[in-house]
Amino acid sequence: MTPILMLFISFSVAYLLRRGYLTFDPSSSSYARTWLPIHLPWITLIVNTSVLIASSVTMEFARRHITREAALAPVRSIPGVSLGDERHLPWLGVTTVLGLVFIAAQVFLWTQLASAGFHLYSGPSSSFVYFLTGMHAIHLAGGTLALVVANVAGWIHRPVEGRRIVVDITAWYWHFMAVLWVYIIGLLSFAAQ
Repeated sequence: MTPILMLFISFSVAYLLRRGYLTFDPSSSSYARTWLPIHLPWITLIVNTSVLIASSVTMEFARRHITREAALAPVRSIPGVSLGDERHLPWLGVTTVLGLVFIAAQVFLWTQLASAGFHLYSGPSSSFVYFLTGMHAIHLAGGTLALVVANVAGWIHRPVEGRRIVVDITAWYWHFMAVLWVYIIGLLSFAAQ
């Protein structure tokens, strides 16, 4: 997570520096700002953010469930001891679905931006919006892949101790991605003008 954090800090610094950059206009012999204002579809962004935060909550439920399952595994191995048939929601699966929904909603966001004339190559402001949100989507897709691996490990009945480690590491990464997304939205709204 540290390299990703450093990467996005670098992107943020470049974003803020480029936003304040003045370009020389030879026709008027003066310096002008080439930064176009960013008009983001806030309703879509709020929905996307809500989906990602909800997935972070379900990821925490999945982490707590697998931790409890790992703690009770030695008791289950005692002959004649039954803990009953517990019912639980498939929190890991719900998190995976919400992650895929977030990525699909990102694609929808980009199509909304493009239909409003805000394209990748429209200028530096649009390039940074697509770049920041795209890099986040790529990293979140990697987290979704880790969730799929954790789900498959559960389906093929891998030992609970190994599954717990995978879910725990993925949970930390997933929460980090949620916080990073909130940071990106804050950065874009702060420097939108």
